[in-house]
Amino acid sequence: MEAKLQGPIDLAGFRDEATNLLAHQVRPEDVVWSLHPTAGDQYLQPALASASRPRNVARAATAIVPASFLRLSEFVVLHRDPERFALLYRLLWRLVHEPGLRNDPVDADMLHAQHMAHAVRRDVHKMKANVRFITLAPGPQGQSLQVAWYEPTHHVVEAVAPWYAKRGTAPQWAIFTPERSVRCDAGQLIYAPGIPAARAPGDMAPDSLWQEWFDTVFQPQPSPLGQT
Repeated sequence: MEAKLQGPIDLAGFRDEATNLLAHQVRPEDVVWSLHPTAGDQYLQPALASASRPRNVARAATAIVPASFLRLSEFVVLHRDPERFALLYRLLWRLVHEPGLRNDPVDADMLHAQHMAHAVRRDVHKMKANVRFITLAPGPQGQSLQVAWYEPTHHVVEAVAPWYAKRGTAPQWAIFTPERSVRCDAGQLIYAPGIPAARAPGDMAPDSLWQEWFDTVFQPQPSPLGQT
């Protein structure tokens, strides 16, 4: 059975698909997880769905899933491992059918997921510490724009961008990565496609090249997908 997700960090979609699969007793080995982004959905927020209980799922099935697994999932889905969704569903299935799993400190699947989550947390910390903004010359209307290029290891752009927005270092800024880009304008975050690493502006690139990439990626502006 195919389980479709709208993007590489579609945690809400994973929860809906996984809990629906659980409700129908579909075993992990019978599920193929695939990405099917639709227009405007390529840059989903890595947040849990707001509903208190996923749809079409028996209360008994969700009641026995520990909160620690939900928190673990938030990080694991940001990992670059293509098998992350299969691993999470296998763990979810086992937590439901093997109650003793939550108390097993050396289970191979759980250890693997925890190592993935640790790698993502480390990548988030590195992006917060290592992004270096360049201030471009003021535009025709005197607006200031800061830009930066960064290459994270995992899918952490959406997880880190709100942190930079809250810092308020500049009214307008943009971070470009190979996978996706994000700009902030007066606290509003807008996500867009990335820049191939081979074509990324270097530290000594002229302001005109940075501005050209900014205009290419963000103009016309895509619909806002997140706000701080």
